[in-house]
Amino acid sequence: MDERTIIRVSKWLSRHLRHEPGEIGLSLGPGGWVPVTELLAALARHGLPLSRARLDEVVAGNDKRRFAFDETGTLIRASQGHSVDVDLGLPDADPPATLFHGTAERFLPAILREGLRPRSRHDVHLSRDTETAVRVGSRHGKPVVLAVDAAAMTRDGHRFQVSENGVRLTRVVPSQYLSRH
Repeated sequence: MDERTIIRVSKWLSRHLRHEPGEIGLSLGPGGWVPVTELLAALARHGLPLSRARLDEVVAGNDKRRFAFDETGTLIRASQGHSVDVDLGLPDADPPATLFHGTAERFLPAILREGLRPRSRHDVHLSRDTETAVRVGSRHGKPVVLAVDAAAMTRDGHRFQVSENGVRLTRVVPSQYLSRH
């Protein structure tokens, strides 16, 4: 499968496994899991017939590892980024001392004033490295990387989780923990 097709299918899966499952007749189960057979049937009913082998290619070929299969390979879910109510069941995890967040420069004044909020998602997404943060920030304009004092946040009682693809998640990042990197 070529990269363009992987991206197109990945975007479609993101939409329906993270934001609009009901639009194609899916219902997210506990942990956000959906039976693979139900997903493939829904895809076919809505004009995107996909074999299991092609779905495996999309999951494996997605550069951000947005999707995961359960240990049996019979269930699939988005790793994070849901706007629908779902508890991924991720355990708390101690973060590294510093994490990073990429944003567009035009959002910087509001972020420095109000902190990072999840907006339409459940959690704020943070990365361990600046390269990822730059990539994320450049999707919305001239990128800016913010350093997050995760060690201080942890000392002050904030909790973090790690998704299957390594994204660090937390409810909010108050502005006092942010600095421009």
